[in-house]
Amino acid sequence: MDLHMHSHQMTHRLPDWRAAALAGLAGGVVFLVLAMLMASLTGAGLWSPTHHIAAIVMGPGALAAPAAFDFGVALAALAVHFALAVAMGLLLGLVMAPFHFDSSWGMASLVGAVFGLAVYLVNFYGMTALYPWFAELRGWPMLIAHLAFGVVTADAYRQMEVDDGEDAPSLMR
Repeated sequence: MDLHMHSHQMTHRLPDWRAAALAGLAGGVVFLVLAMLMASLTGAGLWSPTHHIAAIVMGPGALAAPAAFDFGVALAALAVHFALAVAMGLLLGLVMAPFHFDSSWGMASLVGAVFGLAVYLVNFYGMTALYPWFAELRGWPMLIAHLAFGVVTADAYRQMEVDDGEDAPSLMR
């Protein structure tokens, strides 16, 4: 795995914001599917992640019947989840571009995994002061979903970004 460690000095290079937002959406889809599948496999219920996410804006009442589908809860969860996914994609782009962490697939994936770990730690150990119901979701299933989010987002960003002077994203990098 070629990581190009020597080429990672900070330069004044802005991210491709469009690519970063779309990459966040791609990572968000993968995260949500994994989180729902793992919640179902661990007995929490397929819809449990949507109830936890929706409770950010709807309050703890959204946690009632977490295994059941509720259209309002699902809609609120999707809005919050994808807004956060886009924001995290933009933040990751802001980290990757100036340090040229998008110089190789290996480096992008590594940075994405570290980013996913950081997001997991903030979400499940920092934000639980505001949203204590997330503490019950701490563990390997959510860690894996966050790592996947980071890797998919970083790799999607690398794939979709337009470099300085290029007209279209390169599919062969």
